[in-house]
Amino acid sequence: MPDRANPSDRLARNAWLRALQATAALGDSPTLTLPVVIERIAAASPDAPALIGETAALSYRQLAAGIDAYAGWALRHGIGRGDMVCLVMHNCPEYLAIWLGISRVGGVVALLNTHQTGAALTHAIDTVAPKHLIAGAGLAEPVMAVRPALRSAPAIWTHGADHAGARRIEREIDEHKQPSGSAAGYPAPTLADRALCIYTSGTTGLPKAANVSHFRVMQWSRWFAGMMDAQPSDRMYNCLPMYHSVGGVVATGAMLVSGGSVVIRERFSASRFWDDIAASECTVFQYIGELCRYLVNAPPHPREHAHRLRLSCGNGLRADVWGEFRRRFAIPRNLEFYAATEANFSLFNGEDEPGSIGRIPPFLSHRFPVALVRFDVETGEPVRNRDGLCMRCAPDETGEAISRITDRGANGGSPFEGYTDRGASARKVLRDVFEPGDAWFRSGDLMRKDARGFYYFVDRIGDTFRWKGENVSTGEVAEAITACPGVSEAVVYGVAVPGADGRAGMATIVAGDGFDFAALRRHLAAALPEYARPVFVRVRAALDVTETFKQKKQDLVREGFDPAATGDAIYIDDRAAGAFVRIDPALHLRIIAGEVRL
Repeated sequence: MPDRANPSDRLARNAWLRALQATAALGDSPTLTLPVVIERIAAASPDAPALIGETAALSYRQLAAGIDAYAGWALRHGIGRGDMVCLVMHNCPEYLAIWLGISRVGGVVALLNTHQTGAALTHAIDTVAPKHLIAGAGLAEPVMAVRPALRSAPAIWTHGADHAGARRIEREIDEHKQPSGSAAGYPAPTLADRALCIYTSGTTGLPKAANVSHFRVMQWSRWFAGMMDAQPSDRMYNCLPMYHSVGGVVATGAMLVSGGSVVIRERFSASRFWDDIAASECTVFQYIGELCRYLVNAPPHPREHAHRLRLSCGNGLRADVWGEFRRRFAIPRNLEFYAATEANFSLFNGEDEPGSIGRIPPFLSHRFPVALVRFDVETGEPVRNRDGLCMRCAPDETGEAISRITDRGANGGSPFEGYTDRGASARKVLRDVFEPGDAWFRSGDLMRKDARGFYYFVDRIGDTFRWKGENVSTGEVAEAITACPGVSEAVVYGVAVPGADGRAGMATIVAGDGFDFAALRRHLAAALPEYARPVFVRVRAALDVTETFKQKKQDLVREGFDPAATGDAIYIDDRAAGAFVRIDPALHLRIIAGEVRL
């Protein structure tokens, strides 16, 4: 149990207790979904601000009216329990009103990535087979471009702009005005019903659509509200994509169930961030770790202390950025967490332990059974003993994080709602783990846990590779590289070299003022064992990332260390010369011929 004399332990313990209290009665009201909660808050505080966008805002009364209007639209078009509607729209208050309204009467809304086009967009739509698709302003064109290829043939609607071949949803709603509060008489879904489909990031292939029930929407919303101690006076700054679970449900839902406000921005801007935070009087900032790093690397801003932030909450804040972010911007408290849209568990770090993604307090370990199991990087599977069972990791030993799957309401464990693809769902379940017949969710993430119970993210399965008989963690190597002066960003991966066992380490870096290859080599020699030091280094002006700032590696891995595949400069750590040497076509041929010692 945490030391009650330690202030950070007390804060964390209180946060967990608030979260437990906030979610304790969820099952008592099976039709109390998020849109119903908003309707009740609207009745009590109609003029309180709910959603504040860049060009429009909605009070709770207006948000409830919007939910009502879109619920009516759904019913008029035969959308009932389980029927699918795709939504592709930029961040704005109306985004929430649309999916809350459709889900209010049982419809399921698939939140499409606004950056997808072509085959990826076709796949995302057909994966859920919608009856209707709603496209926001500026996003109808890519939808219309793939329309002939769609197997599902949904009816296309636009919002905010006209487009040939589609109907304007606002006009249809205006033609069917209905009394305020009429949604209360509609057939109500239960918490067990599906509300959303939210897609995985697609960093390693085509995205999968994860099922999200009304129960999980409410559980996320109330749990995070408890962890953050959300109040009606709070304003959350949310510039994360609303088609993902953090930006679209966690950041918004936690405030809305508490009667607070969400300040919605379409995208993040480091240069405008502090002006916006100060002007909007936000008290909470929902971050992705890379955003904090951008802010730390930005030049001083005159308003970076003129804010009311009491809390930053998010995931992916690296240890090397953590302290500087808190100190420089005078952030009173940080709440780091680990979660995934499809996962049946989460971790929280309320103790301000730099670099940790969280822990589960001992007094709750029976409620949230999470384990790390030994993992074989070469086979991609957990290691099993002679009885065929998995083996738990020792303290500070790296393994795959798993969580026990149970029926909802069972003591110790949580359900796994899976994806729309049953095969993909089955691959995320690990069976006969610690006893015959048990089932555990596979996170696909490698972690380590220290002796105090704090978890630390190590790598995604598939990112860790073997070189010279040793496992190399791309995350740990990237962190070491970015600690070198002059390196602002780094992504690390393994590349195949003809005739060599395993994969050689390669890093693509963004370098600026003060960068020096000799200094990098000295730095890596001091920071990493020889097998973990990258053999190849590629220098780029910028790295490609997903919309949630996860680095894209697929193209980099495919291009490898061949200078003919890119205009970027590529170097090899020439061990004989004791220096990084730029690879030209002749040197590349010598490397693949096995004439260069790696």
